[in-house]
Amino acid sequence: MQYFLLVYDRRGARLTSAPQAFDDQGEALRARFDIERSGLGDDIEVVVIGGESVESLRTTHARYFEHGAFPAAS
Repeated sequence: MQYFLLVYDRRGARLTSAPQAFDDQGEALRARFDIERSGLGDDIEVVVIGGESVESLRTTHARYFEHGAFPAAS
């Protein structure tokens, strides 16, 4: 199982970037807390979800992916 870090803009109803995959749950949670501490605002949701792949998350957590692909990595 992998752990995926998602940063979701509630107002825009879309991911702000590509999901980031981690093999270690603790490392994923540390990354989540670092992002949350950066003060992105109340409209940004930062979550870590365990799953086999991003494709499996599209099924189990479809609301994060409803508006198509995430923005291209810069």
